[in-house]
Amino acid sequence: MKIKIGGRWVGESEPCFIVAEAGSNHNGDLEIAKRLVDVAVKAGADAVKFQTFRAHALYSPKAGTIDAKRIGAPIYQALAKLEMPYSWIPALADYCRRQGIVFLSSPFDEESADLLAPYVPAFKVASYEISHIPLIKHIAAKNLPIILSTGTADLEEVAEAVNTIRQAGLREIVLLQCTAEYPAPIESLNLLALVTMRERFQLLTGLSDHSRDPVLAPTAAVTLGATIIEKHFTLSNSLPGPDHEFALEPDELATMVNRIRQTELALGTGIKQRQPVESKRTEFGRRCIFASQEIRPGDTFTKSNTAVLRCGELTAGLHPRYLDNILGTRAARQIAQGVPVYPQDVQESVTLSLAAGDLHGDVARGES
Repeated sequence: MKIKIGGRWVGESEPCFIVAEAGSNHNGDLEIAKRLVDVAVKAGADAVKFQTFRAHALYSPKAGTIDAKRIGAPIYQALAKLEMPYSWIPALADYCRRQGIVFLSSPFDEESADLLAPYVPAFKVASYEISHIPLIKHIAAKNLPIILSTGTADLEEVAEAVNTIRQAGLREIVLLQCTAEYPAPIESLNLLALVTMRERFQLLTGLSDHSRDPVLAPTAAVTLGATIIEKHFTLSNSLPGPDHEFALEPDELATMVNRIRQTELALGTGIKQRQPVESKRTEFGRRCIFASQEIRPGDTFTKSNTAVLRCGELTAGLHPRYLDNILGTRAARQIAQGVPVYPQDVQESVTLSLAAGDLHGDVARGES
């Protein structure tokens, strides 16, 4: 399974697509928004994402307050101050293009989706919008890939959203496991749910991570097959606003990206084979049959005059699998103590091969 976002393939056997979530951490200042783009670029993220909304399309003015410490005001008034002007959309899209990073923004209403459509290569649907079926239908009709966060939802709610998108004829969907808490405790992340959703819906999955740790959840998710990692970031945790306190600072974002890439390198191809870096130690540490004492021509090979040792710098002799074959046979020539036994050292006609010539990969090749 693969989809394309902004010229990048996302999916199996592809590098994880890393989304630096700027959200509303621009604090209403376009220059801060551009600085956030610069930070995402420097960190090595694939995309930077903002949020495009109007408070009146999210909450009633009577909605009240949640997270009083974090937001510090009734939710409607707090969000009204963080609305991203629509005029920023082309400006930020162009700035991202010139900086070489994918521009994304989550729409929270139909008008915002319409204005974003010409400028984004995919739509990101936020967790709280998973039940907004009319909005999901509207976005799906744009025929752009949809990245769907699933915080607060159970599997049947995810299924309803997925079916809605599929009924619109769109198949390019990525589901992100998410816990809608800020910050999210590590024990609440339920990373295995991204595996459950991948198997249930046969879709790409990833993680929208709200935990404070820059490395733990993202790298664990990558080992579970996450194809997209999204993480909030800010210029500084000390800035005013609801999402600054739990977001990553610039150096932490760069650390996250680096650790994800290192994790991908460590995962490898999955093909069990000898690694090039092991070649020297493979030959040095490979075991073969040795003469544990001097053996004269005509002497019988016994357990007392043979041993299975590591070859070191000596040319490998008989593979250890042939020890039983040569016990009881006679030596064809003089063999000094402490050197390998070779096929030509054995008188009898026994089918033998050198440890160095083993092609079956069943020789112990390292410390366990």
